Amino acid sequence: MQAQPKFVIFAHHATYDTLHQVATLGLTAAAMGKDVMVILLFWTIKKLAEGKIDQVDFPPEYAASADEVTRLLREKKVPKISEMFQDAKQVGKFRLIACSAGLEYMGVDSADVEKNVDEVMGLPAIISLTAGAETTLFI
Repeated sequence: MQAQPKFVIFAHHATYDTLHQVATLGLTAAAMGKDVMVILLFWTIKKLAEGKIDQVDFPPEYAASADEVTRLLREKKVPKISEMFQDAKQVGKFRLIACSAGLEYMGVDSADVEKNVDEVMGLPAIISLTAGAETTLFI
């Protein structure tokens, strides 16, 4: 049996707009039969640990449009980030992996993250796991 093509997203930025892209790209790739791995780094780990993964926030440079976009997201019933992650797991192969060093750097207790990810791994293991990916994105 041929292995599914790997689709890797290194998720560093944690504002809603970037997490939305991570979630929609991951969900779409999983639905297309890819082996999707979302590697959570720095700010995404912090946001997940604080239970704020679904918080709608935007970078300061987009503050003037933030209220309008937030209204449109609600009006159009755009799914939450956590819902898209769950949907991706239901339609295909999709894993959330937190970088163990990121937990340390962000001052996060591993128990606050482990319940929301499939694995916590060190960078050497992550690099080995993601080697040979068909697609690798850094968001």
